[in-house]
Amino acid sequence: MGDLYGNRAWLILAFLIADVMRNTLKLVLPVIIPSWRFFDAIAPSPRIEYALLTDGEEAPIAWVELRPRPKTISFLTMLRRILWNPVWNETLFLVSCSERLLANPTQHSEDEIFDRVFADIALTDCLESTKCFVQFRLMSVHRELSDLVREETFRSAIRPLDKGGAA
Repeated sequence: MGDLYGNRAWLILAFLIADVMRNTLKLVLPVIIPSWRFFDAIAPSPRIEYALLTDGEEAPIAWVELRPRPKTISFLTMLRRILWNPVWNETLFLVSCSERLLANPTQHSEDEIFDRVFADIALTDCLESTKCFVQFRLMSVHRELSDLVREETFRSAIRPLDKGGAA
């Protein structure tokens, strides 16, 4: 009799473990294998370009792409980036801010982009120049037949560049 109850207990425990595993798989599989239905539409992501200006009235001439993608990367760099790539995560956040700015312009999205532009300018040695103002624009790049077409979709106001590090 005791052996019968012991077998039942193991059977119940096995069913409970199987149920837990099944529920865990239901939660984990969508993370491992994402659904492409997540995206409403697949459209070109906006590129961010900025220009350094000497005064607040100057028309920008030389635009610089913010965080351009490298032409090539080594296999080891690619492996490392799969595991650890905070710069790319922040770049994806910038793309998200850009898309929000195009869909529903808010000061917050514009401020977030300006913060990253100011930080990148501070990393380069542009702060030694006479340029004291900055402006950014969003560019959409899409293909028409065999040509790549660049179209400006948003232009920010001109802001002073605080050479102390923050805008």
